[in-house]
Amino acid sequence: MTRKRVEVAAGVLTLPDGRYLLGQRAGDTVYAGYWEFPGGKVEAGESAAQALCRELDEELGIRVTHLRPWLRREHVYEHAHVALNFFEVTAWEGEIHDRVHGALAWVQPDGAAPEPMLPANGPILKALRLPHLMAITHADELGIDAQLAALDMALADGLRLVQVREAGLETTLRADFAREVVRRVHAREGLVLINGDAGLAREVGADGVHLPARQLAGLSVRPDLPWVGASCHERGELERAAAMGLDYALLGPVAPTLSHPGQPGLGWLRFSELAAGLPLPVFALGGLDASAMEVARDAGAHGIAGIRGVWQSAG
Repeated sequence: MTRKRVEVAAGVLTLPDGRYLLGQRAGDTVYAGYWEFPGGKVEAGESAAQALCRELDEELGIRVTHLRPWLRREHVYEHAHVALNFFEVTAWEGEIHDRVHGALAWVQPDGAAPEPMLPANGPILKALRLPHLMAITHADELGIDAQLAALDMALADGLRLVQVREAGLETTLRADFAREVVRRVHAREGLVLINGDAGLAREVGADGVHLPARQLAGLSVRPDLPWVGASCHERGELERAAAMGLDYALLGPVAPTLSHPGQPGLGWLRFSELAAGLPLPVFALGGLDASAMEVARDAGAHGIAGIRGVWQSAG
């Protein structure tokens, strides 16, 4: 059966405290009672961004003044094959007055969303739980005590996503360090990923594993952990991460780094081209600190990941 293909634009309207807006489909529509992100069909001659601005004006009575490309997901319903282009909408003019939904709800990223969710929108909720700043440890360079002190400061400033990457530490020391990071981050209700070692992630109670590109290339089945991401350097690797159902990817280096001296960075234009149209969040990596957050997100990044610069500016 050939299903009609429909392009849709959807908006993730966010408030400064992180809450996002959902609407409940009205009783006279397909999937009545289901919850979704506001938006609608892209008409002929429109870009997805233009369609979203029009739809939000028609549905909510607001004029969008700032939006960012984010994710693109596809879903096959009985009636249509829908391609959804999600944008983060961070600024608008006018008060929200709903004109088409049965109800509206502002939802905390770590809170329970109303149910039932429209199937194509459901996977977006997990992506919204990902913090925008990822700090990658380097205790083998800093020293364990100094790294843990830096972690405590960053957690106090709001850091909630940490990747433990410590191949230079002896096995037992690495496990002890990872376990301590998990303890401290979980006390702040954050997430911890272990680089390259799913077994260690399970052993220390981490939330997931981060795969180097070489492990991603050899992956046949997604590791059985709540959160799985990967390092990527080219479009093919990003598409493989998406095909394996990973939760996020890192793409870089965007700028020259101390870790890769002499290697030029991608730059924001190339980063944006490589990361566009993917169904999973992509962090910008390489030579960046938190001061680049707005530039990164305007280029389509979910956020920033890094080692030295991020620890210095976390929060």
